[in-house]
Amino acid sequence: MKLALKPENLAQLVFVIRGEKVMLDVDLAKLYGVSRKALNQAFSP
Repeated sequence: MKLALKPENLAQLVFVIRGEKVMLDVDLAKLYGVSRKALNQAFSP
């Protein structure tokens, strides 16, 4: 599924948790066109 990069579409992917704006890793992976596993590996120490 390809996401349209429009502000109104991106706003639906942002959640407020404990006062912080966050996006789920699965949504970020779709946004960047990579697998969820590859995205998480890129942020692992």
